[in-house]
Amino acid sequence: MTDVINQMTEMMRKANRILIFTGAGASVDSGIPDFRSPGGIWSTMDPESLSTDAFYGGPKGRALFWRTWRALYESCGNPKPNGTHLACAKLEAMGKTLGLLTQNIDGLHQAAGFRNVRELHGNMQSCYCLKCKQTVTADEVLKVLKEGHPIPTCESCGGPVRPDVVVFGDPLDSEILDTADQWAQTCDLCIVLGSSLTVYPAAAIPRMARQRGAELLIVNRDPTPMDYLATLRVGMSLKDSFVPAVEAL
Repeated sequence: MTDVINQMTEMMRKANRILIFTGAGASVDSGIPDFRSPGGIWSTMDPESLSTDAFYGGPKGRALFWRTWRALYESCGNPKPNGTHLACAKLEAMGKTLGLLTQNIDGLHQAAGFRNVRELHGNMQSCYCLKCKQTVTADEVLKVLKEGHPIPTCESCGGPVRPDVVVFGDPLDSEILDTADQWAQTCDLCIVLGSSLTVYPAAAIPRMARQRGAELLIVNRDPTPMDYLATLRVGMSLKDSFVPAVEAL
């Protein structure tokens, strides 16, 4: 174990342009469930119910969409940044990072103090009106749902409201993808933390970084399809590997 942590520390010490790429595993220690693992929300609910097809599928589909969104949102509780989020922020404070790309929608990297974050799949904490673009907090929308209104609408104009997250069927933000592409082409080390690397197009980013000559460090409990590309693959928890490796810098 000590040898692996030392290897991780040495990789980070040598690097000056680190791209951090995080998935659901980075937030598990904050109490947020890994939605795709056994027992996660997608083992009890159909992911397609949180999709553009459902949202635009008439009142029945939209009501189902919001029931799934509510279950997803409530399952997250009131999380706080954990050691992994703080360790990432520490790397940025050292001047070691280009930026951080996250598949997570919880906002915990920003809460931990990381400044240069790009959220590939949006943020769960806000919603917006499709008609007038006014934003509203997720807690306000949850209150409306709890009051028995199955389909939230904008209080200002009556337009349809939707969460500020990428749901199934949505394209990713082109500006964020452009930034991701730039970081992947210029980083000297890509660190993957807690991602299964199975959701595309996001999962293509670490592969691109490796193809451009960067070292690739993958830290994930379970194997990923890109393990064969990794300079170092670590199958340990983040709190027992990545966190102490950063602390040793």
